[in-house]
Amino acid sequence: MMITKLLKNTIEDLFANGKGILAMDESTPTCDKRFSSNGIPQTLEMRRNYRELLATTPGLNESIGGAILYDETIRQQTKDGEPIASVLMNAGIIPGIKVDLGAKDLAGFPNEKITEGLDGLRERLAEYKSLGARFAKWRAVITIGDGIPTRTCIDANAHALARYAALCQEAGLVPIVEPEVLMDGNHSMQRCYDVTEHALKALFDQLYFFHVDLEGIILKPNMVLAGKDSKEKNSIEEVAQATVNCFLSSVPAAVPAIAFLSGGQSPQQASQHLNAINKDYKERLPWIVAFSFARAIQQPCLEAWKGQSSNLEAAQKLLYHRAKLSAAARRGEYKLAMEDHG
Repeated sequence: MMITKLLKNTIEDLFANGKGILAMDESTPTCDKRFSSNGIPQTLEMRRNYRELLATTPGLNESIGGAILYDETIRQQTKDGEPIASVLMNAGIIPGIKVDLGAKDLAGFPNEKITEGLDGLRERLAEYKSLGARFAKWRAVITIGDGIPTRTCIDANAHALARYAALCQEAGLVPIVEPEVLMDGNHSMQRCYDVTEHALKALFDQLYFFHVDLEGIILKPNMVLAGKDSKEKNSIEEVAQATVNCFLSSVPAAVPAIAFLSGGQSPQQASQHLNAINKDYKERLPWIVAFSFARAIQQPCLEAWKGQSSNLEAAQKLLYHRAKLSAAARRGEYKLAMEDHG
């Protein structure tokens, strides 16, 4: 019971006052790729500078209740020698940690992935907790294509997510479970709906089998969208309605919070869709519906920074503004006109 209360308190703190989560847990290859496309040197020092920029943004705690860190980041210090996790905690932002070791090819199943990282996880969780983490994240990757996803891929990833979640709760950390159905491809919105529903139902079956307390987890899913190469153009209202219907049919009301990923949507799209879900369906939703965005909060900031210390203040202002807009969308108060007031 003590563990359950601890987990619930962490979840309440993360989402208090209309806040959400900043995902700043890009792996080194992903971070380097984003740096490369913005002409930023791909070095350890640059990654540290960037993460310090994010963590020290003035006023970030007005919209952000938690930040997901990468292994490298939770061990790093600012230029002044303060651990980045401490900087966040002192600002009232709860540090979390990405604990999976990435999506690898699923043997025997071409074009499908399985996330690895269960070996030694119990010990790693204990260490991360000692470094200040109060929650963790594990991402499963599900691709839509010809004949995929297979049931094997969905079930294998659901099983891994459940084992991870059970270990987190044992350690007193809130597990963020992330079964991401990718936007890549030319599939229809209906196909995304069907695959997302299948993935969520498989996930909650496994969480039940592994005795995971649903009141002590956060679900981090994709929205229901047509593939980004699809000719299908869905309105904001259609995306919100499909997403809400899919989740009402597959996510138990015991789950306290859903924190959507942006998944390659533009910052504006992610905010518009989240806003419509909260504005139009508030009365029907048994969960907090918030955000755990990475690119949809970071992208404008990264493009403005370009690795130059002279751009630091301008970049932080963009991050602050984007986080504010995400929080407004969580409350159902976002309007496109707000984009211009950064």
